[in-house]
Amino acid sequence: MPTQTPEIGRTPKPGLQHSLNPASGKGYGTPAPGEGFALTISQRECAKLHFAHPHDRHDVELGVALVAAKRASLVGRGPIPEDVHVALDHFGLRTSSLIERDQTAPFAGLAHSYALQRRFVDGVTREDLLVSVAHAGH
Repeated sequence: MPTQTPEIGRTPKPGLQHSLNPASGKGYGTPAPGEGFALTISQRECAKLHFAHPHDRHDVELGVALVAAKRASLVGRGPIPEDVHVALDHFGLRTSSLIERDQTAPFAGLAHSYALQRRFVDGVTREDLLVSVAHAGH
């Protein structure tokens, strides 16, 4: 009966491989394992919000997920609900009972443009996202 190849001899899963010389800086992003899960969490959390213009929901869900994934990657793990909450709080979306058009303006068109997505995420600083990680540890 043949046995499986030991884990050390297997080809590493693409999502778990780390480049020895990753590109960094503005426009390169901050990859993390399981980033796609941030979108799932974002969709669940944004479903709790009430949008004055329901068609804004998709752009907001994506923008929040992108920022949550960035926060998770900065500490070297996959996204968790707290990352999404921090992203929502960063944009002041959890404190409103009705999300108006002016609150969703920064998210406009995100779902349709990778270039806008990169600029949007690069516009949220590392310090903005990690301050809340430091406070959570105390």
